[in-house]
Amino acid sequence: MAAASSYLPPVVTAVLFLWVFFSCGHVEASIHFGNMTALQKHVEFFDRNKDGIITPSELFRGYVALGCDAVFARKKAASMSAGVGPKTSPVGAPLPHLSIYVQYIHKAMHGSDTGAYDAEGRFVPAKFEEIFTKHAKVRPDALTYEEIEEMILANRDPLDPQSWSAPEKEWGLIYKLASDKQGFLHKDSTRGIYDGSVFYKLEKLRMSARCDM
Repeated sequence: MAAASSYLPPVVTAVLFLWVFFSCGHVEASIHFGNMTALQKHVEFFDRNKDGIITPSELFRGYVALGCDAVFARKKAASMSAGVGPKTSPVGAPLPHLSIYVQYIHKAMHGSDTGAYDAEGRFVPAKFEEIFTKHAKVRPDALTYEEIEEMILANRDPLDPQSWSAPEKEWGLIYKLASDKQGFLHKDSTRGIYDGSVFYKLEKLRMSARCDM
């Protein structure tokens, strides 16, 4: 929901991923963690050392923590770093600008979204409620996969076709990770996506499941 990730050829992905384990140096992050916007909280889960900067290796570890396999996590980390890093890097940030700066994540926002974030990344409750009043037809407090697809199509900006693929990828992953066994993405889980809280719940559940094995 925060930013668009584009397809990268396998060779490019491999080169970027090498940087994951050899990255070093960055300008000092400046963010007050007690006053983050919803969008900043949305990505803060991936800031594994909580320094305000999300490196490619942290993205990789974050996706794995959510239950993604290593191959997917590697590709996702590479594409997100390449697509979002340059947009959020402040003046003075070292090349190749692959780290994501939480403070400036709003600069990587894409079109064709739900409008539940404003231009600064703040949560817009009325727009969030519209998701369910307009598209939750089987159940008022949850979305089916088909209803999510309907929502994505309804939000497409005809003047910005380059933004169409990002919601497909984001909501597809969200549905895969957070829907229940009956195929419903519940309202409280969806709300937790917007502020990142559901990511911590998913990580905890995964860790608990591993301990029970």
